[in-house]
Amino acid sequence: MKKITINDLMKWKQEGRKFASVTAYDASFAQLFEQQEMPVLLVGDSLGMVLQGREDTLPVTVEEIAYHTRSVRAGSPNALLMADMPFMSYATPEQACENAAKLMRAGANMVKL
Repeated sequence: MKKITINDLMKWKQEGRKFASVTAYDASFAQLFEQQEMPVLLVGDSLGMVLQGREDTLPVTVEEIAYHTRSVRAGSPNALLMADMPFMSYATPEQACENAAKLMRAGANMVKL
């Protein structure tokens, strides 16, 4: 699979092409999705409930999302990778930029608020 960019998604929209996105938390699943040419992956704050057994997503931290973003990027070098900005990680514009940069450095192509 070639590296997917936001420009690819915009082109697909213009062409009426549909695509799917799935959530991944680790390199193993990301690699499987890469092999199936899944174009968009999300590292979601739902990892708090799915992986950590928490009741909700509120305790999930930027550092935890960054860790899983690095893992997913390792397994899928070509998918467009979105990372969730956890609760209260974007309370101010400065905080939003700082935390978005952490997730981008971890391998995300975009962040989701």
